[in-house]
Amino acid sequence: MTEIKQEDGRKGKFEIFDEERLAGEMTYTWAGDTKFIIDHTEVKEGFEGKGLGKKLVLAAVDFARSRNVKIMPLCPYAKSVFDKSPDLKDVLF
Repeated sequence: MTEIKQEDGRKGKFEIFDEERLAGEMTYTWAGDTKFIIDHTEVKEGFEGKGLGKKLVLAAVDFARSRNVKIMPLCPYAKSVFDKSPDLKDVLF
């Protein structure tokens, strides 16, 4: 079972846990009140290939939609998820 936890603040992060073990994280920084920048996404060794990185990006998308804000995906992985998913364009800055 996977679980995602979020810490919000000027600099925030989403952490993903797999079987209660920290499996990865995605960090972001607020750029004003209406957008945040995803700057890093990482899945720890041994947890690759489970789609956990994408789950982190989708958690950020849900968060952005709930706050009616936009995302700038500067992280190459997050950008690739946005590039492959036209249904996420509504939150793209």
